Amino acid sequence: MTIRLVLAGCGNMGYAMLSGWLKSGKLAPSAVFVVEPNAELRQRAATLGCATSADASEIPADAVPDLVVIAVKPQVIRDVTADYKRFGDGRTTFVSIAAGTPVATFEDILGNRAPVVRCMPNTPASIGKGMMVVFSNPLVSDDTKRFVADLLSASGEVATIDDEGLMDAVTAVSGSGPAYIFHFIEALTVAAEKAGLPTATARLLAMQTVYGAASLAVESQEDPGVLRQQVTSPNGTTAAALGVLMGEDRLTNLLTQAVEAARLRSIELGK
Repeated sequence: MTIRLVLAGCGNMGYAMLSGWLKSGKLAPSAVFVVEPNAELRQRAATLGCATSADASEIPADAVPDLVVIAVKPQVIRDVTADYKRFGDGRTTFVSIAAGTPVATFEDILGNRAPVVRCMPNTPASIGKGMMVVFSNPLVSDDTKRFVADLLSASGEVATIDDEGLMDAVTAVSGSGPAYIFHFIEALTVAAEKAGLPTATARLLAMQTVYGAASLAVESQEDPGVLRQQVTSPNGTTAAALGVLMGEDRLTNLLTQAVEAARLRSIELGK
């Protein structure tokens, strides 16, 4: 068996990424070895055709994977990563999707020869609509960077940053961002109900409007500001609403404060 990738942890995010790799044909099931101590999650991975085990010690002794993807909770990162130290000789690249865990943590555990990629995904990756942002240490080759980006693209869009310090801002915008949008949908639903719409209708209008507007913003060649202006007739209903949202930059200021709060908390957690 030729193992190209070892997936350490196959919870919701790990499984979503694994499913995307296999469905897109970027990896064959026979090229992936999944290590997951939870029996139910391990069986779920096995149904995709991958070899699985409960412990890293069961990975074949002669295996030299291209990648080891660490997809576990930040609080167990050190213990889990230590199980893969034998791959830290420089031939295998480590990819982490653990929030708030710097590259230096992996270098400390694995030694100074290990290529490490830090990735910040978000939950829409589970349906192939995610935003993945990556930072690599100097030991990651250009070929490997392209391979990792290609794999991650199965889960959505991929962006690269050269300053790891920006990961806290990334976390605050795209990592936590889906929750902001979900809350906006909740708030718009409540507003629709207060305007007299039945709950089910209010929820449908809120969700589909956000979905449709976001899709249009992605697919259109126009800047979002231009799209906003196209919807806004002078002295019309949209202008009246935007007068509330945009007056004194209310929404922009509120979101700026929210992102900054998340960024500062990310810095705290990283320490």
